[in-house]
Amino acid sequence: MAVHMRRRLRKGATTTAVAAAAVAALAASQAPAATLAGGPAGGGDQKAAGEDTAAADDGAATGNSPYYTDLPPLVTPDKPGSSSKLPMTGSAEAGIPASVLAAYKQAEQTVATTDPACRLPWQLLAAIGKVESGQARGGRVDANGTASPRILGPALNGQGFALIKDTDGGAYDGDAVHDRAVGPMQFIPSTWASWGQDANGDGRKDPNNIYDAALAAGRYLCANDRDLALSADLDRAVLSYNRSTEYLRTVRSWLSYYQRGTHEIPDGTGALPTAPSTPVGSSPDTRPSPGPRPGGSSKPTLPEPGGKPFPDPSKPGGDGSTSPTPTPNPPTPKPPAPKPPTAEPTPAETFGSLENAGTGPLRATAGQAFGERVSVRARNALGAPLAKVPVTFTVTGTTGTLFTGGKKTVTVRTGADGTATAPVLLAGEQAGEFTVTAVAGTGRPRTLTYAATVTARQADTIVRTDEKVLTAAPGEKFADAVTVKATHKDAAAAGVAVTATMVKDPAGLVDNDKGPYFKDADGKPVRTLTTLTTDAEGMLRLPEIHADGTEGTYLLRLTAEGGASVVIELTVQAPDETAPDETSPDETAPEETAPDGASPEETAPEEKAPEEKAPEGTKTPGA
Repeated sequence: MAVHMRRRLRKGATTTAVAAAAVAALAASQAPAATLAGGPAGGGDQKAAGEDTAAADDGAATGNSPYYTDLPPLVTPDKPGSSSKLPMTGSAEAGIPASVLAAYKQAEQTVATTDPACRLPWQLLAAIGKVESGQARGGRVDANGTASPRILGPALNGQGFALIKDTDGGAYDGDAVHDRAVGPMQFIPSTWASWGQDANGDGRKDPNNIYDAALAAGRYLCANDRDLALSADLDRAVLSYNRSTEYLRTVRSWLSYYQRGTHEIPDGTGALPTAPSTPVGSSPDTRPSPGPRPGGSSKPTLPEPGGKPFPDPSKPGGDGSTSPTPTPNPPTPKPPAPKPPTAEPTPAETFGSLENAGTGPLRATAGQAFGERVSVRARNALGAPLAKVPVTFTVTGTTGTLFTGGKKTVTVRTGADGTATAPVLLAGEQAGEFTVTAVAGTGRPRTLTYAATVTARQADTIVRTDEKVLTAAPGEKFADAVTVKATHKDAAAAGVAVTATMVKDPAGLVDNDKGPYFKDADGKPVRTLTTLTTDAEGMLRLPEIHADGTEGTYLLRLTAEGGASVVIELTVQAPDETAPDETSPDETAPEETAPDGASPEETAPEEKAPEEKAPEGTKTPGA
């Protein structure tokens, strides 16, 4: 590959020849500064010594077309009014046209929502916009943010630029033969076809609209899981936009400048850059190209930021120079053949963000299935739904809640609409809160967390199963047990917690410390039980109730989870005592009862006949 020299325009040329050459170079570049009246304009990169420039198939957003090379002032910018030495309008270079600045900030906010891990700063968009088009030619945009006239780069016809044949039928760039970089952010049509955005909501993806172009640039810079807060990722992002180390240095300088301070100025009043990068001309370079590198091709490769610089042809030992060259190093062994390059996914295939797909509140009663299911949507780097993305859902918490099948973790792939829905959740028996986490992507995974709640089983009614009067003698226990049934919507309420409390009033507002009581596990009196639960039929039989030595009527209140309650009367009363019959002294003795089978006459006592007295002088026999 031939080595090319970069030429740059500089003010203050000292000879007519230099001035003429500068005018010719400017005309050849077709840079934005030369097209304020509506002619072709653009920004990008040229092939030059000491820089790495990519061919058309390398996929740079701008096609490596020309770009502005002006550097920011050395004076640190200040916001208007922050210094008495500055005019209220602020430094012209630090000011950014209102619509252009709004577009950059809107793009930052949008990307922060869909891809927060990228950490895109709007100042990076401003730096690229400055280098590519001079902030849309100083903010010459209409009320909708569309550049007027449109901004076009030179034809990418291989004459000093990359060769990119027409890909859009001239729809964006008006050229049906070759592509041109288009708009404030200088996208080539083939790149815009993949990354174009409609950020202003007018139904069109227009590369000449600063809102659309700024959002497209933001998503492009964030591709491949880049974190732009990391210096290496930021460098890779800028180089993917225009593969030139000088371009990277220029963008970096404006980024630093805008990060120190900037302000809004009216549209159309921005300062215009004056020094575009220049091509080497249309005639091919006939100088000999350096031989192929050991084990590789003759095409230079882009060094990582911080690596060794490219050879400088202006110094001895550089490429093509007649100056003495250093002694060559001993030949090194040929390295193993490189593995075939892996094609990077297109923006439409690149996972970009994960969002809630309409999941409602997650709330269920213990032991019941959740009516709502967790659903997420994956989007690609363009913001469109992305299918076949694995999403892992995980339940975390102590409620005992699991997915159907008894699993705490499941993985589901997104469908054609980009959505993945987790299986049904089954609430555990422990009331409380837990979380469901959805994770997708590798490298920098995207995570969504959903809060969920398990409520205790509830009853809306609780009643006694009989109407027996409950009484006990002082110091005794109640002979009849208390049995109740809890229901919820007329169905048996199983597993419902019930609290039993001795109270003084029917409303149960005042607890009672006297009268009937329960016994705890140690046999000690207690007048409140909180460990009661209905069975599978919604039934609950209370433990034995004991009476103390105080007579009276007492109240027992049973309250079920859910608010249902019933009040039951308990009576402590001594049993009635009946006195034995006493016979008074003047009462006659009861008649004797005749023996069985005998009549009263038969049982009468035998009467003795009166004795006969003998006549006087008569002797009784035996006398």
